[in-house]
Amino acid sequence: MVDHITVKLGERSYPLHFGHDLRTHVRAQVEQATAAGRKLVVVTDRNLVETQGDALAAMVGATPRIVLEPGEKTKSLTDLGRVLDFMAEQRLDRTSLLVVAGGGVIGDLGGFAAASYLRGIGFWQIPTTLLAMVDSSVGGKTGINLKAGKNLVGAFHQPTAVFIATELLSTLPAREFAAGMAEVVKYGLLGDPGLFGELEQGRLSVSSPRLAAVIRRCCEAKARVVEADEFERAKVGGRALLNLGHTFGHAIEQVTGYGTYLHGEAVAIGLVAAARLSQRLGMITATEVDRVVRVVGAHDLPVALRSPLAWPELLAAMSRDKKVRAGRLRFVVLKSLGEAITLDEVDLAPVEAAFRSVGAV
Repeated sequence: MVDHITVKLGERSYPLHFGHDLRTHVRAQVEQATAAGRKLVVVTDRNLVETQGDALAAMVGATPRIVLEPGEKTKSLTDLGRVLDFMAEQRLDRTSLLVVAGGGVIGDLGGFAAASYLRGIGFWQIPTTLLAMVDSSVGGKTGINLKAGKNLVGAFHQPTAVFIATELLSTLPAREFAAGMAEVVKYGLLGDPGLFGELEQGRLSVSSPRLAAVIRRCCEAKARVVEADEFERAKVGGRALLNLGHTFGHAIEQVTGYGTYLHGEAVAIGLVAAARLSQRLGMITATEVDRVVRVVGAHDLPVALRSPLAWPELLAAMSRDKKVRAGRLRFVVLKSLGEAITLDEVDLAPVEAAFRSVGAV
């Protein structure tokens, strides 16, 4: 059974298709596009080919593909160039489609390649990790990293369809599944206290009967935020709320060279730091911070740095974050567990204290 919701963005609207097994459904879409004269190519990574190669083949058949190495370091100018050269070699035109099959790294890189090639062609997202399913595949944020910081180069470029098949999670390593749960916890904290309460009641796992419903719930929340503030221009709140924990998390990733922590692991530590910053600003209580720490830890995520990182380096990384406005750091903080706000005027002292509380020195 295939279910769907629509991200409503006028002429850029697109469906999110949900199901356990979408092989037949995606294959039918591929054949329909091909019959209409559209050329398709696939960008994916080695992990997916090795673990879900049969599922991918069932979906896209013999569609030409480029296979990249997994990992955050692939979100680079070098690999972007490889994908663009491949698209040119395949002689794609403006009616062509790029099928992006993988986790958040491949989704961000592939989406940016689609946004860049011929100044923008259509692309489909087939997310294969929990993190990509609940967050990065929806909303049209695409991009790559630079040495100076994460996601500093990119574009808003909405997919034309997203296919979320939960069967693809069956081979996902436990650490990767846990990393995706950081984004699920984030959605509970920033706008869904009911979801946060459910996560407090019991650990969500890949075999949980409620997993599919939780994924859909997160996508519905993401769709509502994107519909209201597609290009993150709202002066207060809006799409920036989705960055809860990310200013801290991106700094951790950059300082450690994008290899020590998975994105979701860094965000998990960032959620704890954001909760402690919120407490220091007088918004939530120590008891509520403890609840955040317990939920994050219960889902096999780190609640502190594995080894100390220097505060001056973390501050320098945050100052290069793409969310900086007029030279000021922008933070998402919690008014309560289930309601978040953005703050542009935050003194560095509580930020430093929050970072030191999770292991900065």
